[in-house]
Amino acid sequence: MPLQSDGDVRIGGRQRGEGLSATRQIRDFGRELAVAFQFLTRIPMPSTKFEEDSLSRSVKFFPLVGLAIGSIAALLQRILTVHLGRPLTAFVVLTYLVLITGCLHEDGLADAADGFGGGWTKDRILAILRDSRIGSYGAIALVLSLLARYLLLASLPMERFTAYIISAHVLSRWSSLPLSYFLAPAREQEGQGARIARLISFHSLLFGSLVSIAIVIFALRRFSVAPLLAAPLLVVLSGWFYQRKIGGITGDCFGATNQLTEIAVYFCGVWIA
Repeated sequence: MPLQSDGDVRIGGRQRGEGLSATRQIRDFGRELAVAFQFLTRIPMPSTKFEEDSLSRSVKFFPLVGLAIGSIAALLQRILTVHLGRPLTAFVVLTYLVLITGCLHEDGLADAADGFGGGWTKDRILAILRDSRIGSYGAIALVLSLLARYLLLASLPMERFTAYIISAHVLSRWSSLPLSYFLAPAREQEGQGARIARLISFHSLLFGSLVSIAIVIFALRRFSVAPLLAAPLLVVLSGWFYQRKIGGITGDCFGATNQLTEIAVYFCGVWIA
């Protein structure tokens, strides 16, 4: 049996260590992706070990969750459009989008509308945001959001429907990355916002942003300019508004910006068409 030199042992040990490190990294990525799906959707996922920073580390995969949601919506539209008219197809697709997320973002929009519409001080706004009941501002915002998305989905150009619905859901989930990177939680150690606000790394922001840009450009080609300008503009304006009103961000604010970004991308598609 040939003897190994010390150099062979060191090289072999390093190779095994690198292999184990790569395997662990892939496993961690899979776990973080599962957490992102668990948080944003009702899609069943394998149970994962809960850690305090699990959600903040998974934020970089939010755009990929949007890609999955948008792709299923596009497939549903292609199947239904052969048998149903455009208005009814848009209604079914919208119903799917609401159910697949468990009304997560709609709830955030409604609460944010109630809070910022009915509160005049930071403490009052945060108190209303904490209230699970929907008021008049929230009900109106919810109706307008559903109506806008229904009309825009029914009006998107058929040949680019898939591209726009995928881009809308990628960019709407991407909006959580810059908001959580730049804004502090309005309520310290309380609520979903505190679990990710100012807790994601620059590498996560960069990774999620590059993935989102690549997907949108691949899907829309030359039509990608307007959505790629509209989404960051909405993030900047909404982030400035949240900072000015409550000195940070909450989970409901993430949901509200998500909804507005989705509507903005649909609007770009209808406007250009």
